[in-house]
Amino acid sequence: MLDIKFIRENPQKVKEGCKKKNADCDVDKVLELDERRRELVQKIERLRSEQNKLGKADREKAKGLKGQIKEIEPQMEEVEGGLKSLLTQFPNIPFDDVPVGDESKNVVLRQVGKVPAFNFEPKDHLELGEALDIIDVKRAAKVSGARFAYLKGEAALLEFALVDLVMKTATKKGFIPIVPPVFVRSETMQGMGYVDTPEDLAERYFFGKEGLFLVGTGEQSVGPMHADEIFEESELPKRYVAFSTCFREEAGSYGKDTRGILRVHQFDKVELFSFCTPQKSKEEHEFLIAFEEKLWQTLKIPYQVVHLATGDMSRPSASTYDIEAWMPGQNKYREVSSASNVTDYQARRLNIRYKNKGGLPAGEAGKLEFVHMLNATGFPIGRTLVAILENYQQKDGSVKIPGALQGYMGKKKIERPA
Repeated sequence: MLDIKFIRENPQKVKEGCKKKNADCDVDKVLELDERRRELVQKIERLRSEQNKLGKADREKAKGLKGQIKEIEPQMEEVEGGLKSLLTQFPNIPFDDVPVGDESKNVVLRQVGKVPAFNFEPKDHLELGEALDIIDVKRAAKVSGARFAYLKGEAALLEFALVDLVMKTATKKGFIPIVPPVFVRSETMQGMGYVDTPEDLAERYFFGKEGLFLVGTGEQSVGPMHADEIFEESELPKRYVAFSTCFREEAGSYGKDTRGILRVHQFDKVELFSFCTPQKSKEEHEFLIAFEEKLWQTLKIPYQVVHLATGDMSRPSASTYDIEAWMPGQNKYREVSSASNVTDYQARRLNIRYKNKGGLPAGEAGKLEFVHMLNATGFPIGRTLVAILENYQQKDGSVKIPGALQGYMGKKKIERPA
């Protein structure tokens, strides 16, 4: 949620920001309701002040003032409700350096690693996985329906190897390992800003009777864990590395994307999350991007870093960078990791603050301010398996195992079953 003071002082910037994100937001109506709310607050405060001055000396007059306050309070509730409802429709305002436009305006910043040149016709991950008997979508369809999969044998072991790699790498950098819940309450998901539009809701699995959403990414249950809490400034940045199963309906997906395990309804993921001070959030964003790059460099898989345009970012994000790995089966780069700075957008909804001492002597409380929250991808397991299988495939149908994972796997190659 945006700071109402920021909207009040920068109405044109907010209008432009909403337009950049293709969001239809009524800034003028918000300012109108905000002004009305402030008028009512002043009126109530004035009446209460008069009431306190009277004390017991004039009970009748005090009673009359109390009645006036009671008449105003419902108006106040209506105005505040309308204001809150409108504010939840506002996306975060993109930073000035974010490219403007749709997906076609995304900017490739750098490419790392050499795209493999095969002396044979490369196969896609599903052909490889089925031939090696490590991916089974046919039996999964029989059991669960379309776009589910069984990971078997070396594919299952590769998952655990990847999780182990990112967990060990992250904990060395001070991340706290966590396995979060995969169900979150409706108000919690709203606090994270991922169910504000029909398009967002179409991606979610919702259990109406219980009022619970299944998470589409680990951040949706890691971010709210500190709701209504106050950090000491010395605690920040607070970093978590979370492993969880994620669920998405993937409405509107079709074609090659739905083949194999590239885009499925259920997938595992290692997520990175950080709470930090506003002054450090851009620096923290760079740290998370560099951390993601280190993981892909460790696997020695070619990738590119992309600065997403305003129309391709999530509503809570002020700036997002994607990492796209080379997928020989599709002969192009595909998104595998993402790092977003959502500033204080989610923290305001969830009421997560810190004590900004701002150079105050030890022991003094400091001013309460909202933290900045950032999320990034460690490994999306399914897509990482796709990248490994397709980039490390051999002419005989076997797949080499990246060197960083060989110790965990206890072998150097995945071969066809005898």
